[in-house]
Amino acid sequence: MRHKKGNRKLGKPFDQRLALIRGQVDSLFQHGRLTTTEARAKEVRRLAEKLITRAKRGGLNDLRYINRFLYTKQAYLNLKNEIVPAVGERKSGFVSLVKLGYRRGDGAKMVRVYLPDWRPPFTERKPREEEEGEEEA
Repeated sequence: MRHKKGNRKLGKPFDQRLALIRGQVDSLFQHGRLTTTEARAKEVRRLAEKLITRAKRGGLNDLRYINRFLYTKQAYLNLKNEIVPAVGERKSGFVSLVKLGYRRGDGAKMVRVYLPDWRPPFTERKPREEEEGEEEA
């Protein structure tokens, strides 16, 4: 029987696999999108949708769980203050996957993971400073 065999192994031991997926979910909540392999993307989608559902409930225990799960404060704040209001009354399907093709190096299927209802705010890039050693005449 295959009870409790639902996760993909991703070729890693449990602690490394969990750290990888947590990091990718954190990055998704910070930047709004992420490019990764198909197997990893499906795991990221599973956990991200569960976290968004918990954030929508908004109880103290749910918010503490999310804060403990995510690595950065910015991802937590984006989830709580921007993503959940953007999702609104949607019941599921918070995360979408778009297939991009095959990676050149090893032929792995690549996928873009994104949050369709939320667009992260645009931040202007700082101009690159001139290299040291070059002086203006």
